[in-house]
Amino acid sequence: MQFDRAMLADLNVFQTIARRGSMAQAAIELGVSTSALSHRLRKLETQLGVKLFNRTSRSIRPTEAGASLAAQLNYGFQTISDALTTLQRHRHSPVGRLRLNVLRDAARLVLGPVLPRYLANFPDMHLDVTVDDRIVDIVAEGFDAGMRYGDRVPRDMVGVVLTRSLQWVVVASPALIARHGRPKKPDDLLNLPCVQMRVGDNSNYPWELGNGKAMMRLGVRGPLTANETEHAVDAALRGIGYAYCLERRVTAELSSRALEVVLPEWASEGPPFMIYYPSRRQAPPGLRQFIDIIRETEGLPPLVETDRRAAVDVTE
Repeated sequence: MQFDRAMLADLNVFQTIARRGSMAQAAIELGVSTSALSHRLRKLETQLGVKLFNRTSRSIRPTEAGASLAAQLNYGFQTISDALTTLQRHRHSPVGRLRLNVLRDAARLVLGPVLPRYLANFPDMHLDVTVDDRIVDIVAEGFDAGMRYGDRVPRDMVGVVLTRSLQWVVVASPALIARHGRPKKPDDLLNLPCVQMRVGDNSNYPWELGNGKAMMRLGVRGPLTANETEHAVDAALRGIGYAYCLERRVTAELSSRALEVVLPEWASEGPPFMIYYPSRRQAPPGLRQFIDIIRETEGLPPLVETDRRAAVDVTE
């Protein structure tokens, strides 16, 4: 069977569809229309003489032959990716696309502040960022790296610390405190209106107050549940309820006195933000420089090469 550049491109289309499990998502990733993908897939199936997918109006699933081909292509494309990554070491500056899946709080507090410097320093790099609080398989979803709280990083990944430990606090507007009173101990929050937190696995997150053996976990209640910090902070500003969030997220609101920290002695220290990527592959182009800029911005020392090979053990 004749193998040429056109077939290699079509195999990449096939692999992307198989990995994403969706024509629409594969089209977005590849930057083409779904009709163009469908045409190229039909051409590949005709050329190979094998049906690769079972398709309905709602889903697309690999056939047995398609699943086998996708599994074998994983190794081939990974070998190509590793070879190109190795080649980047001979360049003075990285070039390519870095696909990141980033927690909302991390996108605002860590990613956003370094974007101007990173893109100015490395103009040949393109950052493709998906902001998502869901727990996702970054390999299956086609991301180069993810950014989450340290306790949420999968154990089979290389994880690199990006920040120091994070402070969590309870905040409220002065108007709400005037109406309902200032809590004097954590249990008082159980009788006050609070903005509950729904995390990426769709469960309500208990508020953790204090540290070590003194830590208390409260299943608070209130008129509102929010699945992201922006909504929770906005609700607190509007006097709807007490909110639980990262202290550095509300620095401006605390400075302007639009919000106040209640129970400051019960602030809780949580895991830092970390970036992680698959341990079985070399770091993609631009990721090392991205990590270095963030750590420098956060006042952390640069990683030495031994740290990079066992970055999951890096602590501050």
